[in-house]
Amino acid sequence: MNYEEALKYIHGADRFGVKCGLKNIRELLSRLGNPQEGFKSIHVAGTNGKGSTVSMLTYILMSQGYKVGTFVSPYLENFTERFQIDLQQIEREELTRITSIVKGHIDAMILEGYNHPTHFEIVTAIGFTYFAEQDVDYAVIETGLGGRLDATNILNPELSIITSISYDHISILGDTIEAIAFEKAGIIKPQTPVVMYPQTSEAAEVIMNVATKKGASLYNVADAKIDVVSSEFGTQVFNFAYGKYRLDGATIHLNGRHQILNASTVLTAVVALNEIGITISRKAAIDGLAASRWAGRLERLKTNPDIIIDGAHNEASAKVLLDAIEEYYSDKRLILLIGILDDKEVNKIIQILCPRADTVIITPPNSPRAIDPHILSKEIGIYCNKTMVVDGVKDALDRAIDLAQPDDLVVCSGSLYLAGEVRKILKS
Repeated sequence: MNYEEALKYIHGADRFGVKCGLKNIRELLSRLGNPQEGFKSIHVAGTNGKGSTVSMLTYILMSQGYKVGTFVSPYLENFTERFQIDLQQIEREELTRITSIVKGHIDAMILEGYNHPTHFEIVTAIGFTYFAEQDVDYAVIETGLGGRLDATNILNPELSIITSISYDHISILGDTIEAIAFEKAGIIKPQTPVVMYPQTSEAAEVIMNVATKKGASLYNVADAKIDVVSSEFGTQVFNFAYGKYRLDGATIHLNGRHQILNASTVLTAVVALNEIGITISRKAAIDGLAASRWAGRLERLKTNPDIIIDGAHNEASAKVLLDAIEEYYSDKRLILLIGILDDKEVNKIIQILCPRADTVIITPPNSPRAIDPHILSKEIGIYCNKTMVVDGVKDALDRAIDLAQPDDLVVCSGSLYLAGEVRKILKS
């Protein structure tokens, strides 16, 4: 098996769909020697903000001197982004080797009558095997979908974190905030601390009830005192206090006011970790936040005109993107390059973003789930009278740049698949 064959095998498991439950992953990991028991972990679930939270916490742990594994979902440009140690992506040869081992156990499972593991179960097994082999001090693990029945929920973490909860994957997780919150809260383990991002009252009540039933100490970020000192594109500074813990002059280079709340969630996690004996100094917290980067989220890739990519793919993240546009670029003409997957909140996304745009260029992301751009164009036409369909992300991006004046703003959004493609094109 070579690298291309490994990827083909992993992606080929897409045909088995999404199957929620832990039976298959438990069996597969058992055959692999239960690698998830070979490292300590911090588990992160939520609808939005998981990636930023995982990134900031990884940087902080590294600043303290720990060897840190990072497991993210999905990737932006390269599949190897999903498995990182101290921010270095897994080598292709390593991924190929571990995939071959995992495949061997899966083949044996199939012969014994087990269901074929899904794409995400295979990815989870690869990541956990890699982190155990590399003897990481801590692995920061992002759920794939939901939490309670997510393959990563086989973990017994040191700490659980629940980020912002909103509507997404409603056909699987439920069509109410309470139902979705219950699935996310499924990562809470008995007598294990949990950090909760400021939620709606409905989501917060569900999470607090689960934490109480499991005897888990709840650290509610809503109880923190957060003072924003300054907020400009590229740099935000704030003061943070939680109980007796105080951190002044915390600086992040992630954009959008929501990132201050994400950073405060991470700092609340630092408080919780210190209280259970995992040392993280204030210097490590300050240095880690300042060093943190998270590609594809309100990321500026070019100036004159400014070109920003963002993976907004649901109602909540589209609102965050619009808020950031109004905060940082209120006087700019907006050219919006958009592509959305058909299982997302298409109407809500375009209702939020498209009225702000002078021109909307529609192109399909490189995914079989991409909505037909001509269908999307008709829906967008209700909100913006200057639309066009351009097949191919590169041609669509070229068209957006051609239309833009030096002081205009080009935003590429609607899907992380689209953001990743644009990022690759501009980097090359």
